[in-house]
Amino acid sequence: MKLINVGFGNLVSGSRVIAIVSPDSAPIKRIIQEAKEQGMVIDATCGRRTRSVIVTDSDHIILSAIQTETIAGRAELSRDEGDKDE
Repeated sequence: MKLINVGFGNLVSGSRVIAIVSPDSAPIKRIIQEAKEQGMVIDATCGRRTRSVIVTDSDHIILSAIQTETIAGRAELSRDEGDKDE
């Protein structure tokens, strides 16, 4: 299992991530609000501004204060390291 650092010591299983998106668009804001109402939001921002939203295969929404591109780069590194282990 490869873990992705989403900031402030918080890690997410890379195999469970479906998408990493920016929180700026109206549809994403709506998804966040609906997930909050259902209790499916994990806030990993530590009180800072949300800069990326991670969607998982369990329909959980993870909020992060790290830029979308940074998390995507970490996910790519995690995947590349997994290829070396095989």
